[in-house]
Amino acid sequence: MRPGKSNRSSGPRRPAPKGKDRRGERVRVTIDRLGVQGDGLAQVDGVPLFVLGALPGETVEAVLTAPRGDGWAARTETVVADANPDRIAPICGLFGRCGGCSLHHLSDTAQTALKTDRIRRALQRQGFESVPMRPLVMSPSASRRRASFAARRTVKGVILGFHEAASATILPLEACPLLRPALVAALPPLRDALADILPAGGTVDLVMTESGAGLDVALIGLAAPTLPQRETLAALADRLDLARLAWAPDATSPVESLAERRAPWLPLGGVRAIVPPGGFLQATAEGEAALLAGVRAALAGVPARAPIFDLFAGLGTFALPLAADGFRVTAVEGLADPLTALDRAARQAMLSVTTQQRDLERRPLLAAELAGAAAIVIDPPRAGAKAQSQELAASTVPVIAAVSCNPDSFARDAALLAEGGYRLDWVQPVDQFRWSPHVELVARFSR
Repeated sequence: MRPGKSNRSSGPRRPAPKGKDRRGERVRVTIDRLGVQGDGLAQVDGVPLFVLGALPGETVEAVLTAPRGDGWAARTETVVADANPDRIAPICGLFGRCGGCSLHHLSDTAQTALKTDRIRRALQRQGFESVPMRPLVMSPSASRRRASFAARRTVKGVILGFHEAASATILPLEACPLLRPALVAALPPLRDALADILPAGGTVDLVMTESGAGLDVALIGLAAPTLPQRETLAALADRLDLARLAWAPDATSPVESLAERRAPWLPLGGVRAIVPPGGFLQATAEGEAALLAGVRAALAGVPARAPIFDLFAGLGTFALPLAADGFRVTAVEGLADPLTALDRAARQAMLSVTTQQRDLERRPLLAAELAGAAAIVIDPPRAGAKAQSQELAASTVPVIAAVSCNPDSFARDAALLAEGGYRLDWVQPVDQFRWSPHVELVARFSR
């Protein structure tokens, strides 16, 4: 997925639907199906209801919690009748309140079917009636190596955790079955340290990553640290043995390193790729491995030493391993920092990688520029790559390995490729956001 996906819900609430404010009202409803965010869908008095913790066919008592679009978000209190056979006991005590996971109550088998079907339905809406679907690969619990947290200083101290579903309320986090243990272990000392950094009522987001060199922590939304605060933060990095501690005033600004004790790195293709501050990486190592395996399967049969393009290459998740496999890779990326890190890693390992900085959304590679390539790997942002897909459709490249974190934008781009003469050979679902409705995929297209 590009760019980094948060596993929490935040942001201002939408205006209430017309009529009275019904927050706290209890209702009894029967659930029709699951929505795209994992909520049970129903209606009350003709108004759409999105019920967290409910499953299809169940009759539940729920409490309305917040406006949502033209309806209401709600939380399941009791399953009154017809419990879904795929319902399981959630293993997280915050389930039903936390905005991070909406499918803790659904079995792995049912989650697999749900996510696979989401991809299939997105493709059907674009005219793909029958596409071979490979078995979904699911990341295990306690495997998430990157997550975003929220913190607020109150009169009682700092609260650090995830946002409550559809709310600005922060739920204190003591444990999480989704996260790598190192991330959870760092939360208490980080919470204590923020008491000396945040002003009364102040808030900040923490983006934490477990790298090969240790934890990489970025404080997002922090006002420019004073010299005493910088000293406090540097001391914190030493005390927690952090690889790096960085900050940015907001989510759109460059991330600046405050203390870098060891350069955070990832093993990509047997190469240590240095992660720049704020750099993107896949959420789990297992998910990254599954995506790479899918790309390699898509390129099976492409001649060794053949020239290929890796579009939206990022840090080199695919470019570096494929170069290590022997391909001659041209890696194209719009952001300078990850491309510099990719180029440095390739040079140190003496891999055949040529880098090119280019905004592929505004200036896609033209079909003529792709002439002679034996294959294309493309991993666009969540919005997809409409402009680049149109140029790919006009090209003569024999094989395309497409990676996506959004079945809907993928299906739209796949339709463009099909109009240009490509065949969608198969799709490989990958689930590295366990217990959430999100799903990723790798697909093979050929002429």
